[in-house]
Amino acid sequence: MERLRNIWNVTIDELMNKVTWPSWDELVQSTIIVLIASIIFALAVYIIDLSFDNIMNLLYKLM
Repeated sequence: MERLRNIWNVTIDELMNKVTWPSWDELVQSTIIVLIASIIFALAVYIIDLSFDNIMNLLYKLM
């Protein structure tokens, strides 16, 4: 039990005194960048999927 309490205290100390938390503006900027990158990645995957679907449909029609 003492070991668990020690781990908990060390964790709290690290979160309060050693971690550098971002400012609100940094957090907003990072969130916007992640959202834009996610949308671009999703569009790329969608375009690739649509392309493969069209290619497969063309191949099935030929057979």
